[in-house]
Amino acid sequence: MASESSFDIVSKLDRQETDNALNQAAKEVANRFDFRNVDAGIKWSGDSIEIQANSEERALAVLDVFKEKLVKRGLSLKILDAGEPKASGKIYKLGVNLKEGISQEDAKKINKIIRDEGPKGVKSQIQGEELRVSSKKRDDLQEIIALLKGKDLDVALQFVNYR
Repeated sequence: MASESSFDIVSKLDRQETDNALNQAAKEVANRFDFRNVDAGIKWSGDSIEIQANSEERALAVLDVFKEKLVKRGLSLKILDAGEPKASGKIYKLGVNLKEGISQEDAKKINKIIRDEGPKGVKSQIQGEELRVSSKKRDDLQEIIALLKGKDLDVALQFVNYR
């Protein structure tokens, strides 16, 4: 087996699942008793998500409902970059950005983990917003995936193009 096996490490956002979670959260907020008469809502605002309510606590409660829906749909909470609720007249607004792609800084961290703690003979290289990991042994690649899943990185990672 002289050929090399490889896989890519990416951080992609599943737009459809995120949209489904947002719609479910919006429906729950509209129907729940504790959100009645507090002007609570959640909606898309371009590529980010906007949450609003008449108090800071209610805005954060709507965010919690959205997080719960994301988890039920199998999405990582690491894709969320929520700000603080800001007063806008009588309503508090909370902007939530969605993180996608691996930054150069995070890619270097992951690369260092692979080099330091991974098996010998495994090569990794940064390619834009993703990393390509290759090795002659497929078992070494499985070991790298297990190693990275065990680490607490602040990026949601997916392992694709395993060949």
